Amino acid sequence: MNAGVRTVMTRVFVTGLKVQAEIGVYKHEIGRVQPLVVDVELDVPTAGAHRLAETLNYETILSAARDIAAQGHIELVETFAERLARACLADPRVTQARVRVEKPLALAPDAVGAGVEVTLVRA
Repeated sequence: MNAGVRTVMTRVFVTGLKVQAEIGVYKHEIGRVQPLVVDVELDVPTAGAHRLAETLNYETILSAARDIAAQGHIELVETFAERLARACLADPRVTQARVRVEKPLALAPDAVGAGVEVTLVRA
């Protein structure tokens, strides 16, 4: 390591995660599975990590997203995003979670996707 250089934060991320979820507020969306595309960025103070046990495993993000989708119908993508961000913050090392959830079919064919992004910061 170079003298005078230190890592303050590591950003762990997963992009383009595809999740199938029952989501939506409209009648035609109830009981119907739709695709979501999820991006997650987590700030984790893991400077100098050399082993998986010293950092956050990407698979925990995938698992949490699938678990939330499996819990049943969710009306809003905002709810999905916040639940996923809170699940990520369950790891005490995570200081900030940014979750972006895109619903690709929401405005099709007029738009590629629509969605939300939430950021939760540990108090």
